[in-house]
Amino acid sequence: MSGEIVHFEIPADDTERAYAFYRDAFGWQIQPMPELDYAFVTTTPVDDNGRPSEPGMINGGMFQRNKDLPSPVVTVNVDDIDAALARVAELGGSPVGEKAAVADMGWAAYFIDPEGNVMGLWQTAR
Repeated sequence: MSGEIVHFEIPADDTERAYAFYRDAFGWQIQPMPELDYAFVTTTPVDDNGRPSEPGMINGGMFQRNKDLPSPVVTVNVDDIDAALARVAELGGSPVGEKAAVADMGWAAYFIDPEGNVMGLWQTAR
């Protein structure tokens, strides 16, 4: 399936402060991954594969805010990230950087939509 929202990301100026805020405010579990400069955020129970166990629920991540990713990002699942980036460009969007492999899980990429919003793309490795 393709086109569903599968992930969110929250940038932070002070990641430790952000971790504490979301952990204390909402009970989210934060798992920092220093080797990725990223933290996984669990907002809902997960199955044995680490995926949300309830339909329609998503988990996310946090990272150090930067000029290319200054605001929260909503990530859309796609079957072919290269084709999705090409289609985004055809429709007036523009990529932010290059797609990147995420360990052995898949590929991620960012784009700016015609309204100026930064959005994410995700393709699961098969």
